[in-house]
Amino acid sequence: MMSFKKNLLWAVCGASVFVSGMSAAAATTTLHVATWLPPTSAQNAVVWPTWKEWVETATEGRVEVVIENYTGSPKTIFDAVEDGVFDAGFSVNAYIPGRFKLASVAEIPGEITDAEVGSVALWRTYEAYFKADQEFRGLHLLALFVHGPGQLNTTFPVNSLEDLKGKKMRVGGGLVNVLAERLGVTPISAPAPKSYELMQQGVVDGTFLPAEQQKTLRLSEVTTDLVLFPKGLYTTAFSIVMNPDSFEGLSKKDQEAIMSVSGEKLSRLAGAAWGKADDEGILEAKASGVNVVYLSKEDALVKDMDELEKGIDQEWINSVSDRKVDANAALAYFRKNVSELSQ
Repeated sequence: MMSFKKNLLWAVCGASVFVSGMSAAAATTTLHVATWLPPTSAQNAVVWPTWKEWVETATEGRVEVVIENYTGSPKTIFDAVEDGVFDAGFSVNAYIPGRFKLASVAEIPGEITDAEVGSVALWRTYEAYFKADQEFRGLHLLALFVHGPGQLNTTFPVNSLEDLKGKKMRVGGGLVNVLAERLGVTPISAPAPKSYELMQQGVVDGTFLPAEQQKTLRLSEVTTDLVLFPKGLYTTAFSIVMNPDSFEGLSKKDQEAIMSVSGEKLSRLAGAAWGKADDEGILEAKASGVNVVYLSKEDALVKDMDELEKGIDQEWINSVSDRKVDANAALAYFRKNVSELSQ
């Protein structure tokens, strides 16, 4: 049953389920999906349109997917979906501190160099170890994924770790905050889309984000240096979720159809799309005159960073001690999948 809150929203927005086309005419259910990044983002250019096609095909047109621009903070997406304002959406797990801690296994520095590999490994680890803990109660989980390796986007050159000390850096939460603390930077917590404004106004000296955002969030306009570590510095876990009532309101046949194009399949799609977008971000940075620095594992800066990152895996294990999970076994399983998928 659609909530009063949701009915009111679509009434105000003038939304209608009556759309043209044979597929739409046959639809008996419309899923409204909340998204919050620019149209050029991998999520909006590739992931959502592909999943929309998959769902509508798998349900033989009985379910229509409508992508809606979410004008609120990405921090409130999970609540909006849980409350039934939207049927589905996605956001960064760390934007809700303390709620989704298990998936942060994928955020441990040095574990992932490929977003597709990391996303599939994360989903498999969720299925094998995390699902029983029910961190996602109140939501129906459709997929988990990570972006490409996080890098340094700055307004100053970085030749050593000392260059970072005291600098104001935008962070998004999760294990990157632990890294920021160890680096001695001044962390400024904000969602990724705020990075451009914060850098343009001089509020921060840089941001931890993947190279993709040089294009998607137009960081190439406010960045002077993009420092690329061979393994990246960290990554960020995202969840694609659905309102449980919206899911349960579907026929059993359509529930199975949607999950057949979600889960590992959707996780893989999202990871691959976000990872590939890093190449476009690097090209955008170069075209805009950003100083793009490629580091190798032999560079002193990389070796120093590797040393600094040691033990963050134990920080994750400690952070989930209140969860019903064998964290050591889950981490070993995650690493095993990353290794096997990377071959």
